[in-house]
Amino acid sequence: MPVGYVRSSLKNRSGAPRQASEGAPPAWLEIDAAFLDALDGIGAGQDIWIFTWFHESNRSVLKVHPRGEERNPLKGVFATRSPDRPNPVGLHRAVILGRDATGRIEVDALEAIDGTPIIDIKPVLECRPGQ
Repeated sequence: MPVGYVRSSLKNRSGAPRQASEGAPPAWLEIDAAFLDALDGIGAGQDIWIFTWFHESNRSVLKVHPRGEERNPLKGVFATRSPDRPNPVGLHRAVILGRDATGRIEVDALEAIDGTPIIDIKPVLECRPGQ
């Protein structure tokens, strides 16, 4: 069950960058009203993990040419960041820019397209060995 949806200027897969660092625009995470209490404790400046469901993915794909480049040898999707995979879970790291009163969260850069279901949000915890 989605907890919300991505709202972005990216409207289709072909126009979306492969990674946020490759020119992804800021986006909004529109959280369903039933889950607003779950946002308590997260705010501007915080790094979060956003888990999405790539709803336009081809779930039967098992091998791809990385980055869609035919000159790259085929690899299994588990060795790539391809959105086409048996269970198309997206993992995105972003910084929260702000929140509004309706429960929308603005993030700095997100490569997910508009309408992508959000399945979870988690804080980034920096953990070092021995701590």
